[in-house]
Amino acid sequence: MSKYRNNENQLAEMFKALGNPHRLLIFKRLSSCCQPGTRCDLEQAISFSVGELGEGLGIAPSTLSHHLKELHRTGLIEMERQGKRVVCWIAPETLNSLSNFFNADIKS
Repeated sequence: MSKYRNNENQLAEMFKALGNPHRLLIFKRLSSCCQPGTRCDLEQAISFSVGELGEGLGIAPSTLSHHLKELHRTGLIEMERQGKRVVCWIAPETLNSLSNFFNADIKS
């Protein structure tokens, strides 16, 4: 399979994951480090603990965990255990990849 096709499939999986309102809100919270049209580097990337991400969502911790696993599976977020906490963030490359998709010229 070509690299183009693999990238296209990965983007389709990402957009499918973002089709859930809770996952979209979680992703939006994590992506708040960058303004539209700017590039986010690793030092600017904002990370949240799982508990912080769940605040105000009104969903059970097990449901939050499911949503985070789906976002991680599709490559939208990164996760790392730091002691007793699990920290989540969006890798700048992910934001750049999505930005490039939306800014690409559409050719027939």
